[in-house]
Amino acid sequence: MFPQDFYKRISVWQDLRNDLETSKDPYNLLFDFWNAVPTSAISTDPYDDKTWPDPWEMIQQNDYCEFKKILAIFYTLQLTDRFSEADFEIHITLDRDKSRYVYLLSVDNLTIGIYNNGNVGFYKHNKLVSQVQYSKLPQYN
Repeated sequence: MFPQDFYKRISVWQDLRNDLETSKDPYNLLFDFWNAVPTSAISTDPYDDKTWPDPWEMIQQNDYCEFKKILAIFYTLQLTDRFSEADFEIHITLDRDKSRYVYLLSVDNLTIGIYNNGNVGFYKHNKLVSQVQYSKLPQYN
């Protein structure tokens, strides 16, 4: 999805954020964008927030595991005027039925997650066991 050149990736990401400002359906625009980005194997420690890449490091690394996609969605929304005042939380949960971790982003009263097929969307599943919740997330502007 992203071009190989770092500056072109920054430009593509900026265009997405600009489009989110005026979109009639910003979440589907966001989901379509991040669903087009390939998902890699886990590449950052979700339990150690001090190791999380900042938005520009993430774009530079150009490697998106499920957790980094949740971070990327958070950064994308936070860096828009439209969503800059939203309440964000990241949750690491365990789906015991599927024996897998699920990373969730809470945006005000909505929950965004990644399903087993790798697609990003609104997440509705009540059999998740919370492992860790991050409500004090880094602030960028």
